[in-house]
Amino acid sequence: MSPNLRSLVPTTVSLCDAEKDNDPKHMSRLCKGYLTKKESDGVLRQMTWPPQSPDLNPIEMVWVKTYESMTLEELEENEDEFSEEDELAIEMYRQKRLAEWKANQIKNMFGEVNEISGQDYVKEVNKAGAGIWVVLHLYKQGIPLCTLINQHLSQLARKFPQTKFLKSISTTCIPNYPDRNLPTLFVYNEGEMKGQFIGPLVFGGMNLTCDELEWRLSETGAVKTDLEENPRKQIQDQLLTSIRCSAPSRKDNDEDSDED
Repeated sequence: MSPNLRSLVPTTVSLCDAEKDNDPKHMSRLCKGYLTKKESDGVLRQMTWPPQSPDLNPIEMVWVKTYESMTLEELEENEDEFSEEDELAIEMYRQKRLAEWKANQIKNMFGEVNEISGQDYVKEVNKAGAGIWVVLHLYKQGIPLCTLINQHLSQLARKFPQTKFLKSISTTCIPNYPDRNLPTLFVYNEGEMKGQFIGPLVFGGMNLTCDELEWRLSETGAVKTDLEENPRKQIQDQLLTSIRCSAPSRKDNDEDSDED
């Protein structure tokens, strides 16, 4: 087998499997080129295959697996080895890999909660970039609910690295911002406010769970949750069930009245 072709065949594919087909009509021009190419030393490299040819075409299968397993750098390095027939397919695949790479870069751009000051506000929030969702937490040290929300946001930042999570001490970001409004969450997209949560009552106090906060943010569009329903609804349903079970029935009340 040509050294070039050998280097391209994935290690998971047996080399002997690539040598089972000696029927020329089963070979692409690319494979034929590899089989008859003269190397720099002038020696003609060629595969030696068994005399019988199966109906399947393992060479084509090997080639498809090979170029689909290449990185963008490997495609660039080996583009001189591609025949004209393969150029269109390779270019389409190259564009697909490039688009996937760009999407992955954007998707994994963040991943943590960053601290900002008032001077950073316009740059980090209003000019975050096209399509970027921003969640900003205004907080103050010593407020338990602010601490809890910062903990939840750290988890959500890792779960949704495509969303930009920020935090800022309230009076540093907005002078004279009242403590009664803390914690505060602002949600922005492309410079426009898409949601705001102001004050402890909005969050339901210290019973706020990370899933509940995720759901609230998903309603603004800031994250794409995999939760199927509002976690708070489950808690409310459980409370209602508990109340119904503990409340005396009308029949019991009637019986008590008869005894009287």
